[in-house]
Amino acid sequence: MKVINYLLGYKDLKIVQDNEMFNFSLDSVLLPNFVTINKKINKILDIGCGNAPIPLILSTKTNVHITGVEIQKDVFLLAKESIKINNKEDQITIINEDINDYYKKEETDTFDIITCNPPFFKYIESSNINKNDYKTIARHEVKLNLSELFTIAKKLLKNNGVIAIVHRPERFIEVVEEMKKNNIEPKRVQFVYPKKNMEANIMLIEGSKNGNPGLKILPPIYTHLDNGDYTEEVKKYFE
Repeated sequence: MKVINYLLGYKDLKIVQDNEMFNFSLDSVLLPNFVTINKKINKILDIGCGNAPIPLILSTKTNVHITGVEIQKDVFLLAKESIKINNKEDQITIINEDINDYYKKEETDTFDIITCNPPFFKYIESSNINKNDYKTIARHEVKLNLSELFTIAKKLLKNNGVIAIVHRPERFIEVVEEMKKNNIEPKRVQFVYPKKNMEANIMLIEGSKNGNPGLKILPPIYTHLDNGDYTEEVKKYFE
């Protein structure tokens, strides 16, 4: 069922969702608040934009043009609707295409920033999943894996441009290896924990194309208190 909600923490932004599809989560709020945005940028690309939470949040932080690419037609239509009801059509363009096809047609060194909330789980041939299921495509690497993602970033990012992604901490080493293979230098990483004294369950990481070595590990983010309430740190994203 299609519904219109206020985007988490943004009383002036609405988002169109469908309960039968994969709704956006805290990941999509953390990432646009993590990525480095400065005044020198001109173009941003969000890969696998879903119903456009990341482009919408980014549009509150910068006036530059944002392109979102979404492979699934029905999800793309939700994104288009979300952009329209927020009157962001002049700033945000949503494209319905497989990013693995899209990037081959784009000019090299086009974007200053790439963001992506990619599928977290590896796809194994024996996996008993529906390859075209909305949730499968969002969660499993059936349409986009880490190697492909950073190959795309290597071509499309400008020199010293940045890519920021949200992923699972257990794949930290793999993410770094794929970055390095594609001349993307890991620059900032931040781990997100469900509660204090628990293992991290979310990782935010940013790399710079042909950047100088030097990785900053940022202070941890804790999302919940022991009683289950959101921490003050996370509540600021919902205000």
